[in-house]
Amino acid sequence: MKRKDPTKTQGLKKQKKETSKKSAHFSLKKLYLKTKALCKVTFRLPKEAAPEATQVTLVGDFNQWDTNETPMQKMKNGDFTVTLELACDQEYKFRYLIDNSQWENDWQADRYVPNGHGSDDSIVAI
Repeated sequence: MKRKDPTKTQGLKKQKKETSKKSAHFSLKKLYLKTKALCKVTFRLPKEAAPEATQVTLVGDFNQWDTNETPMQKMKNGDFTVTLELACDQEYKFRYLIDNSQWENDWQADRYVPNGHGSDDSIVAI
């Protein structure tokens, strides 16, 4: 009779837990304000998306696609984040610009639409 190797089972459980923790980084956090028709949206680009990045800028409809206007803050864990107040009942196209040379979409955007550059833009719906 073959015995199960307990380390293999534990390893699988541990790996599963780590995956679920990582997936928490891949989302847009939305906080609707009660007193105004605004929503505080926290954009997060996880370290896994740009492990070597030194700077990331959030670029989109909300800043007229200005590549300098909305720099993101690098967190201790290597993620980049920024929070914006956006008007409700709108959809905004956006992308992340990594080190002024590479574009990345949000892995958990509300949806995606083709852009005029042969790729897609992320959409956040408020």
